[in-house]
Amino acid sequence: MNDSSWGAPPQAGYWGPTEQGPGQRVGPAGPAYDAHDAQQTRPMPIVPEVPAPGGDQDDDRGVAARRRGPLFRDETPQVPSPWAAPQNTEPMPDAPQPAPAPQKKSAGRDLGAAIGVGVGLGVVIVASLFIVKAVFVGVIAVAVVVGLWELTKRLEERKGINAPLVPLAVGGAAMIVAGYVRGAEGAWVAMALTALAVLVWRMTEPPDGYLRDVTAGVFAAFYVPFLATFVAMMLTADDGPQRVLTFLLLTVVSDTGAYAIGWRFGRHKLAPRISPGKTREGLIGAVTFAMGAGALCMQFLIDGGSWWQGLLLGLAVAASATLGDLGESMIKRDLGIKDMGTLLPGHGGIMDRLDSLLPTAPVVWLLMVIFVGSA
Repeated sequence: MNDSSWGAPPQAGYWGPTEQGPGQRVGPAGPAYDAHDAQQTRPMPIVPEVPAPGGDQDDDRGVAARRRGPLFRDETPQVPSPWAAPQNTEPMPDAPQPAPAPQKKSAGRDLGAAIGVGVGLGVVIVASLFIVKAVFVGVIAVAVVVGLWELTKRLEERKGINAPLVPLAVGGAAMIVAGYVRGAEGAWVAMALTALAVLVWRMTEPPDGYLRDVTAGVFAAFYVPFLATFVAMMLTADDGPQRVLTFLLLTVVSDTGAYAIGWRFGRHKLAPRISPGKTREGLIGAVTFAMGAGALCMQFLIDGGSWWQGLLLGLAVAASATLGDLGESMIKRDLGIKDMGTLLPGHGGIMDRLDSLLPTAPVVWLLMVIFVGSA
C-alpha cells in the first residue's frame, strides 16, 4: 500500500492507552478507551480489499495475509504480500514480430494496356507518315486539338481559369497547317493571330479574371500547337518521314530507357519535389538508350547523317524529353492531378504522351537543320 495514502505521520497515543503495550498492533479495547481518547484519534482510511488472484475472496489465508500488511510508516514488513501490486515493474518485452514479407516492386501502370495502346498509336502514325504526308499533318492537328481540350478543361476544373477553347482549337489547327505549308514564318504568323483571337474572344465575357484567362490561353497556344508545328516543318524535307520517325523513336526510346532503368535500379531521386518517381539512374538510362538509338538512326535513316551526330542528337533528346516531362509534372502538381486525361488506357491523356514530345520537336528540327540541312 502506498504510504502517501496515510496522510500525516501518526502521533504518540494515536490508538489510546492499551494494556498490551506498544508491541501489539491492535486497536484499544475495554474501559481504558473513553470518549476523550476517541476525540484524539482518527479512523483509518478504508482500503478496498483486493481479491487474491486465482482464489476465493473469503479465503482465510488471504485474510491473514492482508492483516500482516504494515499499519504504520515505520513498520517494515519482513515478507512482502504475494497479493500486493508489484512496484516499479518493468514492462514485458514485446514478442518478436515476424518480418514483413518483401513486396514485389510495382511498375506503377497497366503495362498490358500501355503496350497495346502504344503499338496501336505507332501503327497509325507510321502508316500515315509514309503513305500520305498530308494525312500525318491531320493526325498532328487532331492530337493538338485534343491536347488543348484536356489542358483547358483541367485549368477550368482545378483553378477556375477559363481559357477560351474555340479560338485555341481553330488557331492551333491552323498553326500546324501554316507550319507545314509556309515553314517557320507561317507558324509565327499563325501563333500571333491565335493569341489575338484569344484576347478578342475573352472580351465577350465579364472582365473579372480577364488577364488570368488570356494569359493561360496564350500559354496554351504556345505550349501545345506552336511547339507541335516543328514536327510538321520536319516533314517538309525530302527525307521528312525519316526525320519525323527518328524524332519519335528517340523520344520513345529515351522515355523507355528512363522508365526501365529507373524502375529496376533507381535509388536517387532526380527532382523529388516535382516528380518523385524520376531518378538519376533513370536519367542515365534515358541518355544511354537515346544516344545509342540516335547513332543508329542518323547512320542508317538520315541522308548525309553520321553516327557521331546521332550521339549528340540522342543526348539532346534525352535532356529535352526529361525537361518536358518535368515541366508537365510541375503543371499537374500545381493542378493537383495525376493525369491530364483518361483517353489512353495505361497512358492517361493525350497531353500525358505529348509532354516529352512537344519540347523535343524544336530541338530535333534545329539539330537536323544544322547537321544535314533543311531540304
